[in-house]
Amino acid sequence: MAIKRLVWIGFIVAWAALLPAWTVSGGTPNSEHSKTPATNDAILLVAFGTSVPEATKAFDAIEARVREAFPGVEVRWAYTSKIVRDKLRKQGKALDDPAVALARMFDERFTRIVVASLHTIPGEEFHDLYRDVKAFKAMSGSDGRRFVVSWPLLTSREKMETVARGVLKHVPKGRKPDEAVILMGHGSEHHPADAAYAAMNYWLQGIDPNVFVATVAGQPKLKDLVPGLKKKGIKKAYLMPLMLVAGDHVRNDMCGDEKKSWKSVLEAEGILVQCELKGTGEMPEVVDVWVDNIRSAYDGLR
Repeated sequence: MAIKRLVWIGFIVAWAALLPAWTVSGGTPNSEHSKTPATNDAILLVAFGTSVPEATKAFDAIEARVREAFPGVEVRWAYTSKIVRDKLRKQGKALDDPAVALARMFDERFTRIVVASLHTIPGEEFHDLYRDVKAFKAMSGSDGRRFVVSWPLLTSREKMETVARGVLKHVPKGRKPDEAVILMGHGSEHHPADAAYAAMNYWLQGIDPNVFVATVAGQPKLKDLVPGLKKKGIKKAYLMPLMLVAGDHVRNDMCGDEKKSWKSVLEAEGILVQCELKGTGEMPEVVDVWVDNIRSAYDGLR
């Protein structure tokens, strides 16, 4: 563990103790958290975040499911994206990053904390989160407090298959077998984690050969799919996010009117496009996988 990171986390803990006590609930920043939680247990839901109001319904659905699964446990949110947090702050919506959120919980003497990764793959953001929690563990020493990080979505063969089948349940009922479904993942420069998208593509192809995965910033890319789509004679494609929320990437990179958007690229190839703006956080079958990950982590603390 880098000494510099421990010093930084220590500074955050001291700083957070001086701040007013606020957090967010269900994607609506500034809601007051419980001053006297029913237990000393807490779940910190950690996502990249979104500044798109319509997309926050995914967070509402996840929080409702987590509160139902863990009654009496304090539930809070943190966003890993500084850009998103800054946008929200300008709108008067304050929201913590994971380290500050953990520092508040550290100061409030929660004894068992699950840091719930709502990331799709165990990429760079997940590893940063893991390192932060490891630093808090080191700071807590032998005082009895325990921290654990739950796994992201796509971390095993079984989970990939479950997610694949869950996502396909949300393809529009009117879709015909000879029409394509293309799922947009974010992608990552963390190459081992980025390989999860190719694995998902493999499992989806096994269920339906006209369902594909491509990414914005990783592999495979949309351009890799186009020759195959044309060879198959695909005339229509449904675009869907393989992301927690239908945020900026989905509304702009996937379905925007710009020349480089996926919608525009496919239409230029003569393929009719229908966009579905529903993130995986709005799909109960997929949310159940995250909840199962949280439950496994929570049970390990008891």
